[in-house]
Amino acid sequence: MGDGTSIGRVRGLGSSHDGAHHWLLQRFTAIGNLLLVLWFVVSIVLLPDMGYETVTKWLGAPLPAVAMALLIVSTFWHAKLGLTVLTEDYVHTPGNKFSVLVLLNLATIGGAAFSVFCIARLALVGN
Repeated sequence: MGDGTSIGRVRGLGSSHDGAHHWLLQRFTAIGNLLLVLWFVVSIVLLPDMGYETVTKWLGAPLPAVAMALLIVSTFWHAKLGLTVLTEDYVHTPGNKFSVLVLLNLATIGGAAFSVFCIARLALVGN
C-alpha cells in the first residue's frame, strides 16, 4: 500500500532523480549536431575549391568560426553524455568507474578546448 500509484513511482525520475535531464540534454545536443553538420556540409560544398587558403579564409570569418565552435562543443558534449551512460551501465567496479569517468571528462574537455583554440587562432590571427 505504500508504493502508491505507478505514475507516482515514475515521477521520481529513478533512483538518481536526474534521468530525464540527462536524456533531454542528449536529445538537444543531437538536434544541434544535426543542424550544425548540415550547415557544415552545405558550406563546404559551396566553397569554390578545397584548397588550404580557401578553407582557412572561410573559417577565419566570424560566422563560420562561431558556428564551427558551436559544432565542436556540441559534438564533444554529446559524446561525453553518451559515453558517460555507457560507462555507468557497463563498468561496475566503483574505482574503475570513477577512473574512466575522470579520463572521459579530461579527454572531452581537452579535445573541445584544443579544437576551439584552433578555430579561434584561425579567426583572430587573420589571413
